[in-house]
Amino acid sequence: MKKLALVASAALILFSCTMKPQQGYIGASDIKVPDGRMSPEVLLSLGRLGDPQLSPDGKTILYGVSYNSIAENRSVRNLFTLPVEGGDPTPLTMDGKSISNARWSPDGKEIYFLKEGQVYKAPYRSGKLGKRTKVTDIPAGVQEFSLSPDGAQILYVSSVHSAVERPVDTDPLLSKADAYATEDLMYRHWDHWVEEINHSYVAPLSNGIIKEGLDILGGADVMFQLPNGPFGGIEQLCWSPDGRFIAYSCKKLTGKQYAFSTNTEIYIYNIQSGETQEITVGGGYDTNPIWSPDGNHLAWLSMARDGYEADKVRLILADLDCSAEGIPAIERLTDLTDTFDYNADSPVWASDSKSIYFASLVEGVQAIYNVIADPQTEFFRLTAPNLWFDFNSPFAVLQDGTLLTTYCSMDFPTEIVALGDNSIKQLSFENQHILSQLDSHQTEARMVKTVDGQDMLTWVLFPPGFDATKEYPAIEILLGGPQGTLSQGWSYRWNYCLMAHQGYVVVLPNRRGTTAFGQPWCEEISGDYIGLNMQDYLSAAKMIKEEPYIGKLAACGASYGGYSVYYMAGIHGDVYDCFIAHAGIFNEEHMYMTTEEMWFPNWDNGGIPYEYSYEEGQTGPAGDGLTFGGIQQAGSPWSGKAEAVRHYANSPHKLVQNWHTPILCIHGGMDFRVPYDEGMAAFNAAQMMGVPSKLIVFPGENHWILKPQNALYWHRSYFDWLNRWLVPQQDASE
Repeated sequence: MKKLALVASAALILFSCTMKPQQGYIGASDIKVPDGRMSPEVLLSLGRLGDPQLSPDGKTILYGVSYNSIAENRSVRNLFTLPVEGGDPTPLTMDGKSISNARWSPDGKEIYFLKEGQVYKAPYRSGKLGKRTKVTDIPAGVQEFSLSPDGAQILYVSSVHSAVERPVDTDPLLSKADAYATEDLMYRHWDHWVEEINHSYVAPLSNGIIKEGLDILGGADVMFQLPNGPFGGIEQLCWSPDGRFIAYSCKKLTGKQYAFSTNTEIYIYNIQSGETQEITVGGGYDTNPIWSPDGNHLAWLSMARDGYEADKVRLILADLDCSAEGIPAIERLTDLTDTFDYNADSPVWASDSKSIYFASLVEGVQAIYNVIADPQTEFFRLTAPNLWFDFNSPFAVLQDGTLLTTYCSMDFPTEIVALGDNSIKQLSFENQHILSQLDSHQTEARMVKTVDGQDMLTWVLFPPGFDATKEYPAIEILLGGPQGTLSQGWSYRWNYCLMAHQGYVVVLPNRRGTTAFGQPWCEEISGDYIGLNMQDYLSAAKMIKEEPYIGKLAACGASYGGYSVYYMAGIHGDVYDCFIAHAGIFNEEHMYMTTEEMWFPNWDNGGIPYEYSYEEGQTGPAGDGLTFGGIQQAGSPWSGKAEAVRHYANSPHKLVQNWHTPILCIHGGMDFRVPYDEGMAAFNAAQMMGVPSKLIVFPGENHWILKPQNALYWHRSYFDWLNRWLVPQQDASE
């Protein structure tokens, strides 16, 4: 693998301090790796660094690190500081319960943070925190917050009761009854029943402990979400530099309208008057608003088409007229990325308000770009294409132009890094004491020819000590999404370095539908799940099986990757020797009627299941195929007939008569995106077909397996299944 020499020392940091760990504290692991091989236990022992913040004087980086305890089945996050030039980190907290969302006060003399659902602050002097003071006492708790530029106000996220009804809502005597009642859609989302929804509030910091703030949306009776669920956070709201306005992203829809639409707009809220103005762009998601430091511009991420969650992500610029009283007027809207072929992500303004930094997945790695914020746009790539790292957008720009950001790769998790002219300096070494014990492995980038003659980037990882004269089992990863990218990202779930260290050659094809190769390549999967992207997988499988050092081959995937496994099980012949499907879609008809975000299957499946049984020219319950349940499906390019007929007729569950290859089905019981009965149905079908199969259900997990002991069991089960069917078993009598 290509490496760049890092300008820093790499040593295990040992420090002494007078601070005493609180009860329940979890610190950095001292795990030993005597054989040089990463294991699931090693993976789960790594510290997880995130949310770096530069101090106002530009000298100190504040960040958090989470550590797991497998024995206690939990994790705890605490705060650290690091000199901006690098060096030894200093622990600020050693609490037994997690601390998050840490922010400097504008003068750098205090640090605000979240603990147990409330905001606290503490003075910061000489690398230490002083006595903590409680800032909020919000009955529903605080999820995230940000301070106004002058430090006089706080913007925080809390919750209000939703339209989903519980028995106690109708009768206080039914407090022990347990039920959910609804008369509309979106009654559950991702991994929870929607009993509460997010609202955002503003409050002054000068009037003692905050018990109630001003609801930006107008009150608890407003059923819009701010920020949007399930993953939107405080990044969806942004203070104006003078603290008079808040720009925010919101999908002001509820119920069925919310379930079938991605139409999220940008709004500007006047804190003094309560006036709100919509910046109407139309289409799909408009998110992540960022105000320029001079207050004259607003930028955000935007998708053009409603209902399509994988549309090209544009960077939109609004020029503002701030000369009049009230909310600034919009003078001009510009798509800064009109000529840019890839998606923009995580925009950050330069301090002079003349350009914007952003991250973008480009040809298999995530790079940092800078674009001049002018209709005559000009792009500058700031990270070289030959650097096999995934970089995030800068969290700060130093006076000399150095960018402070984070990066990772398939070889190591997130670390803080400084980027200068033709230089890269790693500042944090959170996991060096563990990673330095591991043997190195080789990674290659191969271009595989597809059946239609295109080049497909395919990463191939080899086990440590790889010897081409020996035989190795292989794993091909079938990507989820379906839109996404197999880049140089690090994962604590599907960790390819871990797989290689277990003795497997790992094959990662960026098939049709991946997002780092331009929008046309991305869009070839929508409405065509069973088409060329499946052939792309088979092309990658053929490539690796032609190597003399490859023995047996498995196909493994999650979500859409799980769908791919179930579908491939019915068509592959004898290409694969075993399968693993996590959170996979098995019955597309049933899935359509049980998932929550309806815009997704409505777009990608080509229409609704009802249409597939009707002749061309006839109409079904949905009329012209563009409406369902009275909801207009704006933006969908399909009639809901020919494409839907083909899609549902080839649902994986209709091909089980061809199944003959061992398969492991894994699912989370709290997965509401792909409900867990999809995994049960696939396993039941395999059992009835006499196919060697195993089912694992995690009742308390969602689309991902997150709890430490559950994650450890997941990894062990994953490799046990692969070893059973791919690795020759030694005769017990030998």
